[in-house]
Amino acid sequence: MNLFQAIVLGIVQALTEYLPVSSSAHIRIVGDLMLGSDPGAAFTAIIQIGTELAVILYFRHDIANILTHWFACLFGKNGKDWKARMGRGDNYATLGWNIIVGSIPIVILGFTLQNVIETTLRNLWITATVLLLFGILLWVVDARAKQTKTMDDMTYRDAFLFGLGQSMALIPGVSRSGGTITVGRALGYEREAAVRLSFLMAIPAVFGSGLLEAVKAVKDYKTDAMFPGWGPTLIAMVISFILGYIVIIGFLKFVSTFSYKAFAIYRIALAVVVALLLIAGVLPAIDPSVAAAA
Repeated sequence: MNLFQAIVLGIVQALTEYLPVSSSAHIRIVGDLMLGSDPGAAFTAIIQIGTELAVILYFRHDIANILTHWFACLFGKNGKDWKARMGRGDNYATLGWNIIVGSIPIVILGFTLQNVIETTLRNLWITATVLLLFGILLWVVDARAKQTKTMDDMTYRDAFLFGLGQSMALIPGVSRSGGTITVGRALGYEREAAVRLSFLMAIPAVFGSGLLEAVKAVKDYKTDAMFPGWGPTLIAMVISFILGYIVIIGFLKFVSTFSYKAFAIYRIALAVVVALLLIAGVLPAIDPSVAAAA
């Protein structure tokens, strides 16, 4: 991987991380087309930190309010009974508890299914299939669902269902934001509310797992044949951070006016393109590095 290729992958990561189109699928596809294999664990984990830092920067005020209110309620500022400690009458504290509840499914499934996620589920035929199916699902759900709920209407039940939607992103091609947004719209949340909840729900799970993967990958980067060096990697991370911040602003403005139909059509078209490339032998169904390890 050279500097130009690292920059391209940083741009791809930033453009696709927050949209319901699956960044993991795009990184895998573009990586195979440019490099002939997966871009490498160390590089991928580090540039993902860039996009998550963009989320934290954009939602910094919400995050600060959630943390301060959550801790205040937990330590009895609003009352000593358990309902007060769980955020009764405090929307920010309640949202903090909901984010915790919503993080449970992906943490459990991420640890228990780690081997399957890193091997079997990375088959591009599976990626193409879920790109298609979840594209259709997003289209249908968004078109038929009501827009009656706001962020303040979230319950623990809804939070857990959001978490299940987020955990589906463990399958490359589903999309973390696509899974949570689809669940949110099915539950009747407004489009912008579903997006904001999707972003906030992702921070603990994605940023936490990204840091863990980065630490593990960085320790072994010398044996990672795809690692392009610290210069190109850090440049790609900065690009994913800056461009990712811009994408967040644009995406939130877009969904406040338009539906998710365009993203659903894009997913379906991409699924068809990937299937054709697989049939033509341009893309391998199984990444060569994964096949060699198996």
